Amino acid sequence: MRKRRAPWKTWLLFLLFAGPNVALLIIFTYKPLIQSLQYSLLQWNIGSATARFIGLENYVSWFTDPTTANVVRVTVVFTVATVGGGMALGLALALLLNRKLRGTGLARTVVVAPFVLSGVAVGLLWLFVFDPNFGVLGALLKAAGVSGPDWYNDPHWALPMIIIVYLWKNVGYVALIYLAALQAVPKDLLEAANLDGAGAFASFRNVVLPLLGPTTFFLSVTTLLSSLQSFDIIQAMTRGGPLEGTTTLMYQIYEEGFAVGRAGYSSAIATVLFIVLLAITAVQMLFVQKKVHY
Repeated sequence: MRKRRAPWKTWLLFLLFAGPNVALLIIFTYKPLIQSLQYSLLQWNIGSATARFIGLENYVSWFTDPTTANVVRVTVVFTVATVGGGMALGLALALLLNRKLRGTGLARTVVVAPFVLSGVAVGLLWLFVFDPNFGVLGALLKAAGVSGPDWYNDPHWALPMIIIVYLWKNVGYVALIYLAALQAVPKDLLEAANLDGAGAFASFRNVVLPLLGPTTFFLSVTTLLSSLQSFDIIQAMTRGGPLEGTTTLMYQIYEEGFAVGRAGYSSAIATVLFIVLLAITAVQMLFVQKKVHY
């Protein structure tokens, strides 16, 4: 008969393996989160030796600030465009890369490569592409007889420019995950659908797409969180401008905290963003997840 392990040995084994990870989470995740919440209740500037407790005044100031509506609008537009567009383009690329064609392996590498590059490097690279005077895009438009927009200085075009660059960098990640899911679809289900007279589109809509539900759910969570926390490309290309046309919540947190120096006010915005992320993730976990698993 197998000897039962003592409870204290089980707990010791658990602490041995999980303890370091839990300690790192507490030190680098939960402690800064709690400190940020504390700072949001203070009037404190970076570098100042004193701080004054002001309660919810930072939150009231942010919600009543005339620029807040524009920051929220930019954040929503950027997030919807990058998440929705990224998943649609990623799925289309995955379907294309899933075909048995010559050079598919090289194409997969090329598609995924931008994802591992630094966001700052990508932003600086695309600055030359969008340059209205010397950029590649401007030259192509001039060759076609079209006058290109002033991407840098026009607030109506700066945000689409950032969205395009973000999609170019991150769509490979979505395509890679979708490609793995497509290759895991059982072939017998597709053959059965073919025998029943279903065409390629009907098989994709009724067989493949439902089976991709868990993958779609996973990507919707990860890409949404990544998009709302995007900073590096905006900093490298526009620095939130022009006229705050590309200032998202994440960039406003940086700007208020490190450029202006209002650490308490910046912490309040960070807390708001955290609550939004937590609420969206909770809704996805509670309601969406139940509909994608079979």
